[in-house]
Amino acid sequence: MRIGTAVVGTQLKFEEVVGEVRAAAAAGLDSVFFPQLDDWDAIALAGAAGREVPGIEVATGIVPTYPRHPVVMASQALTAAALTGGRFTLGIGPGHAQIMTDRLGYSYDRPVRHVREYLEALRPLLRGEEVGYRGETLTAAGRTAVPGAAPPPVLLSALGPRMLRLAGELADGTITNWMRPEAIAEQVAPAIGRAAAEAGRPAPRIVAFTMVALTGDPDGARAALAERLGFAGDFPSYRTVLDRQGLSGVHETIIAGDERAVEAAIRRYASAGATDLLLSPMGGAEERDRVLRLAASVS
Repeated sequence: MRIGTAVVGTQLKFEEVVGEVRAAAAAGLDSVFFPQLDDWDAIALAGAAGREVPGIEVATGIVPTYPRHPVVMASQALTAAALTGGRFTLGIGPGHAQIMTDRLGYSYDRPVRHVREYLEALRPLLRGEEVGYRGETLTAAGRTAVPGAAPPPVLLSALGPRMLRLAGELADGTITNWMRPEAIAEQVAPAIGRAAAEAGRPAPRIVAFTMVALTGDPDGARAALAERLGFAGDFPSYRTVLDRQGLSGVHETIIAGDERAVEAAIRRYASAGATDLLLSPMGGAEERDRVLRLAASVS
């Protein structure tokens, strides 16, 4: 299982972001993922930071599809792929209904249909093919070509059965969030694996994201996460994921404990079928460094 981390760019200058990527590479991690929030453009940031730091995969996790037309997304992704010498992976997803509708004004009536059509248009564009696509939710025409850029892999955020089928059928894998190893083993891996096999595609990547705290006070870490990010459980997609696992909130998904407990939890994700574990350490710089070096040492 590959080990990666997430770098959240809020209030970080570019030099600081590059420093985080360098630290991840120095710790022996395989990848760094950049979420699209209200600050840096995640694709541009991944491309620029990846060019500064060789030898590590850079990826987005995730960029919402609605605000970016497939032609635009393809151009941006191919640019990042060229800048990084093919070390860029594009993670996309429909995002949350509240953000897409209330803040950006997009319709969120048919997200699964939208994602299917988006991928059907995007994949040939990434290959540099001429596209004339007319679907029920979008139209895409033209061609995108970036000299020297190979098409990057595409991961789809998928938390439910229908999106997991799409990820297996049309993408190269999935990125999950707020899922314990048991959910990966029982819900994610079988669904996406079956869909990929039926579509004649290679075994998909399963990227599991989790918060982690290397601490002697696991309950305190969970309480801190509940106070900081407990609102995430109010998003319908996350609420459904938590309910399927019988969990009250996102704080119950955290890896928290001493070195032995953290190592054991990492190994459970590997046994569950995750191909990648994406860790977001809690605490300051010292705690983050300890977590990442411990995770990278787990074979």
